[in-house]
Amino acid sequence: MPVLLCFFNRTERPFQMDKREKAAISFFEKHLTYWVVLCMIAGVLIGRYLPAFPAYLARFEYANVSIPIAVLIWLMIYPMMMKVDFASIKNVGKNPTGLFVTWIVNWLIKPFSMFGIAALFFYVIFTPWISPELAKDYLAGAVLLGAAPCTAMVFVWSHLTRGNPAYTVVQVATNDLIILVAFTPIVAFLLGIGGITIPWTTLILSVVLFVVVPLTAGILTRNLVIRSQGQSYFQNVFLPKFNNITIAGLLLTLVLIFSFQGDVILNNPLHIVLIAIPLIIQTILIFFIAYEACYWLRCRHDVAAPAGMIGASNFFELSVAVAITLFGAASPVVLATIVGVLVEVPVMLALVKYANRTRGRFKFEVAKASQSANQQPQEPRDV
Repeated sequence: MPVLLCFFNRTERPFQMDKREKAAISFFEKHLTYWVVLCMIAGVLIGRYLPAFPAYLARFEYANVSIPIAVLIWLMIYPMMMKVDFASIKNVGKNPTGLFVTWIVNWLIKPFSMFGIAALFFYVIFTPWISPELAKDYLAGAVLLGAAPCTAMVFVWSHLTRGNPAYTVVQVATNDLIILVAFTPIVAFLLGIGGITIPWTTLILSVVLFVVVPLTAGILTRNLVIRSQGQSYFQNVFLPKFNNITIAGLLLTLVLIFSFQGDVILNNPLHIVLIAIPLIIQTILIFFIAYEACYWLRCRHDVAAPAGMIGASNFFELSVAVAITLFGAASPVVLATIVGVLVEVPVMLALVKYANRTRGRFKFEVAKASQSANQQPQEPRDV
């Protein structure tokens, strides 16, 4: 894969990368898709031939949240949180369009489009290969994925598309608040069952681990370093030291997740392909709905790209945890959520590449800046 960040026009980016940062990023990102595939294979092989390793790590969990996975996700998010200038968050309210797109797509479109697409494939198209009982289970897993838009991984996708960090934080934070009240009733409605017991401890702990902790650590680190060493040192010396941590955390997370489910994946190859098809279609559809909506509403690219990513990707930690809690670890419902993890990263990387290549479409950003600059000298000086 070409270096993802090279698609950006330097005059349009909110901040510049120096040569050291470019070199550090390219080591992982130049062939990131291949690294992802290798890590998936490594995870499956570990789960199959070294089952004692994932079994040991599985002991370290609380409220169905894997502590090792939580730590790795924290390592992914923490470096990006340090880049956020929280003084700029107040400016998000001046341009809330991206937030409205995020909320509408995530909660009024995505869960229902997931249900419709999954029902079409599992109940109609795939009936020769899937029994009615399995179709219902796979639909339940798809709905759990569709009702849980991304919380943690969206920071990775935003980072790879050079999204606005402050705006992404607000998009994710408000999304988390909506999850607290909307996840259960939407799932219950779509599955046609009442009284689904949501594991609130799991949900709250996930939000704390994946958002609150790294966010707090990022704020404290940024303030302490800037106060002691200055803004220039923080931007040009301190931050580049963490360039590889985000992608390394992503790859290690994949190894760990797939080591937990190695046998499940190897024992269901055909059904994995069948489950993956509607999930891939859903992911691409939701991305383009949000991304194109932001374009037509004239949002900046660093807002539009994360808006598309947060809806297209899923809060798979929550989906897997809820599936295990409600249906059991051996349930086909859990398999469906695991397939969501399997297909998400390669598809999202392709969408990241597309978003970076199409940044030039958002030419109104440059036009606005040029128009503003041209108008300033024309203002009368002696009034």
